[in-house]
Amino acid sequence: MRYAVVIHKDVESVYGVTVPDLPGCFSAGDTVEEAVESVREAIACHLEGLLIDGEPIPTRESLETHQASEDYQGGIWVLVNVDVAKLSSKTKRINITVPARVLAIVDEAAAREGETRSGFLARAALSYVEHQSTER
Repeated sequence: MRYAVVIHKDVESVYGVTVPDLPGCFSAGDTVEEAVESVREAIACHLEGLLIDGEPIPTRESLETHQASEDYQGGIWVLVNVDVAKLSSKTKRINITVPARVLAIVDEAAAREGETRSGFLARAALSYVEHQSTER
């Protein structure tokens, strides 16, 4: 799953990183590279905590939506990839059958999101279940 993050730096400070889609998720680093690696870990820890607490993973907004926000002006934007399939609980291998066309569509969507096929399918299934439960 790709998260838009904004990197900002004030004079005499390290690079600070904010994850707009995950309120309360912040990080920092002495260089831009360190800041990006640090925020990748921060996102994974934040998501892990949500999953452990049984909380839903917040919906992500588009990069353009965040860039338009006055809260994040003047920063450097980066997309950070975190594989949510590797977070929390044990994984279980399953065998499913889907039409080749559907699999190709899933693989393309997963690649666009920077996810594995398994991670994408897991996130899609959870999103569907959460959506259905809110409609009832």
